[in-house]
Amino acid sequence: MISARVRTLGTILIVACAGLIIAGGVTFAVQYARTLVGIDVRLHSKINSLPEPSSDEDTRAYASRLVAGFLPLENEAVAGIIDGTVQALPEAGTQFDAMSDPAVVDAAVAAVAETGKTALGTVNTAEGGVRFIAAPIGTGDDPTEGLYIRIVSIDAELAPLNGSVLTYGITGIIVLAGLGAVSWFMTGRLLSPLRRLRDAAESVTFDDLRARVPENSDGEFGELSRTMNLMLERLEMSVESQQQLLDDIRHELKTPITIVRGHLEMMDVEDPSDVASTRDIGITELDRLTRLVEDIDLLSSAQDDQFSMRPIDVGLLTERVSELITAIPGHPFSIAQLARGVLIGDADRLTQAWLQLADNAAKYTPAGTPIEIGSELDATEVRLWVRDHGAGIPASARRRIFRRFDRAEAHRTVGGSGLGLAIVEAIAHAHSGTCEVTDTEGGGATFTIHIPVGDHPDTLIPTPVRAGDVVLQREATT
Repeated sequence: MISARVRTLGTILIVACAGLIIAGGVTFAVQYARTLVGIDVRLHSKINSLPEPSSDEDTRAYASRLVAGFLPLENEAVAGIIDGTVQALPEAGTQFDAMSDPAVVDAAVAAVAETGKTALGTVNTAEGGVRFIAAPIGTGDDPTEGLYIRIVSIDAELAPLNGSVLTYGITGIIVLAGLGAVSWFMTGRLLSPLRRLRDAAESVTFDDLRARVPENSDGEFGELSRTMNLMLERLEMSVESQQQLLDDIRHELKTPITIVRGHLEMMDVEDPSDVASTRDIGITELDRLTRLVEDIDLLSSAQDDQFSMRPIDVGLLTERVSELITAIPGHPFSIAQLARGVLIGDADRLTQAWLQLADNAAKYTPAGTPIEIGSELDATEVRLWVRDHGAGIPASARRRIFRRFDRAEAHRTVGGSGLGLAIVEAIAHAHSGTCEVTDTEGGGATFTIHIPVGDHPDTLIPTPVRAGDVVLQREATT
């Protein structure tokens, strides 16, 4: 399997190589064309600078005079052609032997014969590519056909360019090698957070979730590292919460099992009254276990984030809860405050949480004491509360009582699973809110569910609830 580092390096080198080839090719093509244009311009300038024939010269003498003073060059040559053959050469001779190639003479004669005037052309010879210019020459009444021909070696003119291409190629290879080395180092640095992320993920087990990714990088990788650490923290908290729940359940189950087992072992099977008493104790403990299982199921469902958020009329919700809590015996219930407005939430879950607070107040306050419920709202939050007039909750226990299976034992009057307030807080958290307990004026405790408006921009709606939006289908008063 090819690593991401190798793939990244290969991509960089391929793109860089393609860029160098394209840049070199375009540069070579432009310089090649400029070189050819420069040869043509030079050849034309030589033709244009030729002297005019004198009145007493014939064509052969004129051709000889034109080429006589030419100095030998390695890549240029001149000649005079009379009647299709080379008959005039420089007095100093020539170093460029391509002029002796018949193909050059034939091409020049043919080009001038076709156009009847000065002609340019290219011929491939044993000496390489040759660029020629041929101009017809003649004097007075001399019928002899003469041509002045000048040739230039294309290969010689392109030699500097070819050398530049070779230099460019060698330089490109060196650049690619350097780029490869730098890219290998940089990709290693850039991908190191991913390697640390992989190592951290490999080190995570259910027995040890403390591994974290170092957050010493910036940009996207830094954000990825922080996100990974947040995920690991949530996973660690979730596993710890599950483990704590299992420990709490195991602890809670020990007591009823021990009670039932102890009474069964000590029961006198010959004594009907002892059997009946043991039966009643066993059924009582089994009922407590049943309530415990039901509360655990409620807590689990309250934490699974499967909430149906819809507009809810706060006033109608308050009235509905007031009707439901009348079934709780032992206390007079009343509505102390009723808000009018609409919030976004799950009506059934909020009703469940509110009833749980009312039931909790009924269990942990003396029988016959009044209990009030109320709702308030303002521009920042909605508050749903239950107020009792019992012994109250000590400040030291106000956070502890929201933990699973934790109770303020000093104020306990009726048995419970210890999960009620944990369920309420889970529902409040699902609405981005909290549940808190404060003192009631004159004695007692007030439990309040706070649902902030900021997390739900549409929490307060100034219009009535539309029929069918929630279960509470009644005209809302705003």
